[in-house]
Formats: sequence, C-alpha cells, structure tokens
Amino acid sequence: MSDCVRYPAPGCVVEYMEGNAVQIALITEEAGGRLRLLLPNRRETRLNASRLLPWLGPLHGADLGRDEAVRLLEQHKKCREDLASDVPVMDVWELAQGEVNVAPATWFAELFTSDPSADQVSAYGRALLACKSHFRFQPPDFQVFPADMVEKRLVEEKTRLEREALIAGGAAFLRMLWDVACRKRELPPPPAEGASSGEWPSADVAESLEEVLRSRMVDPEGQEFDALWRTLGKGLPDVPHLPLQLLVAWGKVPPHYNFWLDRAGFAPGDDWWTAYRDEVDALVHAAESGQMPDAALFTPAAPTPCMCDDAAASIPAAAPAISLLFEPGPLPESPLPFVSIDSASTRDVDDAFHVQSTDDGYLLTLALACPALYWRFGGALDRAVLHRGTSIYLPEGDCHMLPEVLGTAAYSLLAGTPRPALCVEIPVDAHGRYGSCRTYLARVRLAANLTYRDSQAVLNAQSEGVALPDNPAAAHAGQLSVGLELARKRQNARIEDGAVVMDRPDPVISLEGEGADVRVHVGPDYCAPDAQMLVAEMMIVASAAVAHWARERGMAMLHRVQDVVLPREYAGVWSTPQDMTRIMRALTPSGLEVQARPHAALGLDRYTPVTSPLRRYPDLVNEAQVVHFLCTGQPRWSEDALVSLLHALSPALDGAGQVQRFRPRYWKLLFFRQQGDKVWWSGVITEENDAFVSVSLPDQGMFVRGRRKLFDDRAHPGLQVDVRIGKVHPLYNEIMILEAATTG
Repeated sequence: MSDCVRYPAPGCVVEYMEGNAVQIALITEEAGGRLRLLLPNRRETRLNASRLLPWLGPLHGADLGRDEAVRLLEQHKKCREDLASDVPVMDVWELAQGEVNVAPATWFAELFTSDPSADQVSAYGRALLACKSHFRFQPPDFQVFPADMVEKRLVEEKTRLEREALIAGGAAFLRMLWDVACRKRELPPPPAEGASSGEWPSADVAESLEEVLRSRMVDPEGQEFDALWRTLGKGLPDVPHLPLQLLVAWGKVPPHYNFWLDRAGFAPGDDWWTAYRDEVDALVHAAESGQMPDAALFTPAAPTPCMCDDAAASIPAAAPAISLLFEPGPLPESPLPFVSIDSASTRDVDDAFHVQSTDDGYLLTLALACPALYWRFGGALDRAVLHRGTSIYLPEGDCHMLPEVLGTAAYSLLAGTPRPALCVEIPVDAHGRYGSCRTYLARVRLAANLTYRDSQAVLNAQSEGVALPDNPAAAHAGQLSVGLELARKRQNARIEDGAVVMDRPDPVISLEGEGADVRVHVGPDYCAPDAQMLVAEMMIVASAAVAHWARERGMAMLHRVQDVVLPREYAGVWSTPQDMTRIMRALTPSGLEVQARPHAALGLDRYTPVTSPLRRYPDLVNEAQVVHFLCTGQPRWSEDALVSLLHALSPALDGAGQVQRFRPRYWKLLFFRQQGDKVWWSGVITEENDAFVSVSLPDQGMFVRGRRKLFDDRAHPGLQVDVRIGKVHPLYNEIMILEAATTG
C-alpha cells in the first residue's frame, strides 16, 4: 500500500519550496493550518499549510524523538534525491504528450510505478520541477508543454544560460581591456588551449563577447544586444566608439581600423566578387569581343526570389518583346584620337575627350567607358555592385565599386586598347553655350592616357612660348589648348547662369608604416588648375547635355539636384576661405532624385551624372538608360521603376559617403596629434561669434575652432592668424585651438 497521505498531521513528512529549492521537514505541531516543522539541521520553523507541496507522507509516529526524527528526514531526503536523479523526465514528457494537459505528480509516477510510495511521488515532483522547459508547476498540478512550446523554451533557456555566462565571464574582461586601451597595463597572454585563466573568459564566452563588441561597433544604436551591452558596460566610461577601442585592445582589429566600412557594409579589397566569377568572366569576354550585345540583355528577367524587394522593383515583372535597332555584329570603330587626363595613380579611366574648333565654336566628343552595354541588371553581381554604390578613395587604398578586372582593366579606357564606349558629341558655340548632343555607341582606342601634371606642364609651356618635347602630353598640345579654351568659355557661361565655383585645392594625405607605427603626412598636391578645370568642365557639360537629350525623348533619369536660390552676387570663382565659408552656408547639399530640378552651384537647370560609370552606380544606371534607348528605341526603366531603384541605392550611397568624409578626416586629425601641440599653423578666420572663432587651415584642408577669449579684439573673417593645436582625439573627432596669434 502507498504511504502517501492526504492531510498534514504531526509526524508527517512534508516538502515546501524555499529559495527555488525543495526543502524537506517533519510536522511536529499543527493548529488551524499553521504548522511547526522540524528540519534536517535540527532547527524548527513555522509555515502555513498552504505552502506545502502537494505530496505528503509518509506519516510517522507523532511521539518520535528529535534524534529519530532527524535520522528519518535524512533518510527520506537522500532516498528522494537518488530517485529523482533516475526519473526519465523526457520519457515522462513523451508519454504525457497527447494524454493530459495537466496532472498531479502522482499521475506521472504511476506511469512507471504501480502504487508509488510517497518518496517515489516526491522524486517525480522534484524531477518535473527541475525540468522547466517541459513542465510548469501550477499547484497542485503540473502543466505539460506541447512540442512547439518546449522548443521555444529550450531556446530561451539556452539564451539565458549563455547570457549569464557572458555577463559573469565578460564584464571583468571588458574592464581589463579598457585598462589596456588606456595604457594602464599590458594585455596578459591568453591561456594555452585547454587551460584556464582568471583574467581570460572561456572560449565560448570570448566568441560571444567578440560578437557583441563587433555588433555595437557597427551599429551603436542597434537593439539586438542593447540590454546585454548596458549590463556588460557597467563601470566602463561612456565614450564614443568604446566597442572599437576594446576590440583594438584585445587585438581583434588592428590600430586605426576603418570601422566606417563595416557600418556601410562595404567589403574592402578585391575578393568580394569571387562568388560571381561566371558573370564577371562573361563581361570580360563581351568587352574583348567588341560585338554588339545580344537581344537577351535588353529583355528584363522576372525578379528572382533572392532579390530584395527594392532591387526587384526596379525590374519589370514581365518581359516584353524587344526589337533591336541594330544588326548583330561588331561595334563600329571610332576614328577619333581620344585622350584622357587623370591623376597618375588612376587605373579606372572612365572618360576621355576629343575636341576640335569649328566655324562657330567647338565640337566636343566625350568617350565614356561603357560597362552598361553588357551589364545584367538584377543579377547577383548587379545586386552586389548596387550595395557598394560607388568607389571609395582613401589614403590607405582604393575600394573600387566594380571588380578590378572590370573597372581597371576590361572596361577602363586604357590607351592603345579597343574598348566599348558611349560617345557624346556636343556642339559648343563661341560663347560657351552647348547645343543638342548626339549619342552613339562605338569601339574607341585612346591615343593617350595623360596625367594632370604633364598636361598642366604643357599648358604652362604654351602660355610661356616654350616646348616640352620629352613630356608625354606634348604630342597632344593642340587638343589641350583647344580644350582649355572651351573649358574657360564654358565656365564663364555657367557663371553667367549663377554658378558658384570653389577654387579650393585638396591636400594630399599619405601614410608611412603600418599598424600602431603609421605616420601621417599632409601636404599640398601638385598644382594643375587648368588641366583640372578642362576635365571638370567637359564632364559637367556632358552630364548637362545628356540630361537635355533625355528630356527631349521623355526619358526618366537620375538627376543630381541642388534646388536653392542664391543671391546673384554669389556667382563666380571663389578662393578665399572666408568667402567660401560664407557662400557654403547658403548652399544645401545636393541630392539624387528622379525628378529633374536645378543644380544651383553648377548653374544648370538639370544635371544627369553619366561620366563615371566605372565608379558610381547612378552613372551606370543613367548610361544604361541611354544605351537601352539607342539599342531599342525605349528606356530600360520607367520613372516609377527608377524611384524604386533609388530607394534601394540611397542607403548604400549614404554609407559610402560617410566613409569618404570621415576616414580622411581621421587621418588628418592623427597627423595633427602626431605633430604635437608646440607647432604653429597658418590660418584664416572664417567665422566668429561671442563664444567661438572658426579658423581655416588651407594647407591642411581643415577647419578648427577655439574659444573667443583666445583671440584679440581684431578677430574677424579674413584675418590671418597663427594657431597652436591641442586636445586632438582622432577617434572622437575632436580638435581644438589652444592658442592664437594675429599675423594679418
């Protein structure tokens, strides 16, 4: 017979919960639901009968001596603990599935034992209490969780345990890393594999900790680890980029790590595209073949399931029949001897020009690299390139938008090698006003890839009446001369239309050494104002002319817009820091839109970027619109489709733009910190108020500010000053003036 009993009475063995653990006791007195209990440690306590667990017994004599009672309690406790460890909890849950939703402990014990004893019932109760993932105790019964709930609770339990382990093993380690970051101590060597260390967390905890730090470095406002990070970070300072500093101290990322690339989701280097090798190889072959594209390229495919909604929306769901306007065969050859002008380090040459004088002005023809001719929009490679959005040029190296085998080789306009091109022929009159352009596809062979330095030297020599026979650009002196003449007239025409030209040379940032030992040098670039203006004006007029060409045909395009009204007196070329600062205050940042609106700074009523398809995805899209129209008589995308595409593209451009802005500034700030606070720097005051004075350092391309009290009463925009710099923290983007002296 079972020794279980129904009601508590003196001499009855009972159990209750205390501190989330089962406690065993013997009733010595009972009165109106109030119990006096003897515990195995010989102490006594009082308890309401309502707190007892719903399995009672066995019932011993009420006149037991204390020693005998304690001995019995210890026997029952050991027996129940041993029995509980042998309970097949998973088998119990499997048998209960589909049979009951709730049941008492006795029911579960009876699944495996006939007429179970009080100790056996207690053992099952204890085992079910411990298995919180499968059972819930709802006195006096246990709820049996269904399989889907069990799976969810197991995941939650695993997460909870990992979180507790992470907090226990990670918080102290992070504090130690902060001491390393502050150079208060050295990072201790990690323990040998399989060994333990008081300062290093376990391998599993370290892996989770690194995941948390990297996630917070990339997305400081992210919610995934927000609560966990607040717990781990207790006792650490609230400083910018703390996770990055801890990762550097840990050695997980190198000193001066470019976390901005991570935030933009922009893979550095040139191995990001290897998963798309077949597409890349096909594009290389197409460029080398010099053939007109196949009709299949102009028939949009239906979106594949792996495409993001925004990218898929840019492609029509249906595939209408396409009639090509050309016969299959090779691209026509252009006889024009195009030349390009770029920096000496440029490898992605995406534009070249040929210009000649005419009776009433000039005829300018631009050859633009044409990857769009064979590009498969909507494919895997296209989605990856769209996610990059643009090339990024940094002191530590370039990050190209396209695979380098395409952008710097197969489609780059390299001299002497035939390349597919979109040609834009633009008439420009003697006053610098352009007319309707003609666009066509051709295979071009550049006569030369010139540099700004060589081209400027030839232009200077022409103005001085001397010859430079050894200069590679000398053979193209006529092109350069006519091109500069056209560029000057174009710039004057734009200024008449309200254009604002900022003559602000950018300094060159160069790095020497690696890791923590890197040294930064910031200095003026070589001066090539005429050669740079020549190229800039040709690119501007090409983009403006194509914008009007598209409007005449009712084509939607991506436009660069800066729709702001400027005072008429702002038009012109500006070179002094104070003037440029004053005018920049009136300008709003330009933006990319489908609706054509004016671009104030350029003095244009519409501007469609199209001249850099190797470097910028918007230019690739605009070029594709033109190419598609030339080949089929209709654009590739409607206006609505371009709006959808822009929604997918804008975040990528924003992220890459942050990299391009903040990373060079970081190196400049490091340069100032490396120079120390004893150096005086020449500058010009650009703004001042009662609290602060802003100073431009033109040679370093930096703006700094200091408190008004550091400057004398003569401080005003345009005043020449020397300043001493301090409080520089590159990672925090901090730099302040420590001392100022008037020199003007």
